[in-house]
Amino acid sequence: MPASSPDPVDSSVLALVADLRQHYRDIVLPLWRTTGYNPDLELPYEAVDGTRLQVLPVTRYRAMACARQLYVHTTAGATAHAARLFDALRQRFVHPEGGWVYSIDAQGAPLDTTHDLYTYAFVIFACAAHYGVTRDRRALDLLGATAGQVESRFAAPAGLYWAQLKPDLSAPLQDVQQNPVMHLTEAYLAARDATGDAGFTTALRKIVAGMAGAFLHAPTQCVTELRIGAADNRIEPGHQFEWLALARSAPDVFGGTVLGNALEHAFVFAQAQGVDMATNGVCAALDLEGGIVDATQRIWAQTEYARALAVHGDPAVTALLKGQLQRLRERFLQPRGWYECLHADGRVARADMPSTTPYHLATCYAALPAA
Repeated sequence: MPASSPDPVDSSVLALVADLRQHYRDIVLPLWRTTGYNPDLELPYEAVDGTRLQVLPVTRYRAMACARQLYVHTTAGATAHAARLFDALRQRFVHPEGGWVYSIDAQGAPLDTTHDLYTYAFVIFACAAHYGVTRDRRALDLLGATAGQVESRFAAPAGLYWAQLKPDLSAPLQDVQQNPVMHLTEAYLAARDATGDAGFTTALRKIVAGMAGAFLHAPTQCVTELRIGAADNRIEPGHQFEWLALARSAPDVFGGTVLGNALEHAFVFAQAQGVDMATNGVCAALDLEGGIVDATQRIWAQTEYARALAVHGDPAVTALLKGQLQRLRERFLQPRGWYECLHADGRVARADMPSTTPYHLATCYAALPAA
């Protein structure tokens, strides 16, 4: 018997997706090739005022922001602009010890020379995408060199990685944290796809086991932000959704593992405790009992919820996607761009539009169904 074809997607969902992608293509991306871009340094500014569409006062440029912008313009097919960002990344953020500085100042001089895992992860992620589109060998070489530095410099016990190292690499500055390791997981998945290197699979499986051992909160089955037992620990619903999307993309890495199984329960918990059913707004953070400790609704968490709904696989869950996309469009998108944060009552909490946010729109929209 031939395999049955998947159920057709509701045409109203496809229309919503097309509308969101058009807003991204026509409004969001051009902003970062014009107002949000410094042609002298060939770098994206940190943020633009969402009301006046003016650049906010410049105090720094981050390598991570450049890498995220490299990713979004590469995957959008804006290869000429992406090439400028790639060159700027290589020329302006190289650390004296090798690797990457965290930031440079308004004039382009090194500012924060901490070695930051989050930054290294996004360099790998962006280079994987850039190589995949352009076949520029320099991106592949940079990916490999940066991954090698992660393994030789940041490796911590139990298959995990320090969040930050001192500028001279003499010692860790920050303990292992959930968010940098999650984005390294994302980066290694992209690097594996770009290179076919089985070494990334080995590293990923160690990460999955390490995260289950150090960050899995048994009562809720959620991934916490800090190690289990750390003071002031919390659960971010958006990160449960983000981890689930990563797991769905790599069943050979997550399937049958403690973490992979837990993420199914984490999704349910985060949805029940962290999503306002009246608005579909995802709150920023919960305590370990599920109480809301930060009710702010950040756009990235809304996009991660939509992405998780899109890739979940349970028809009863994916049926919720239409409502989430409607709420995303109505509450967070605006004719000049987007609202970065809303209060729970819908009031705008932040009027700036950071250059890092289009990455979240891009990864969400890429997971949505298309005609």
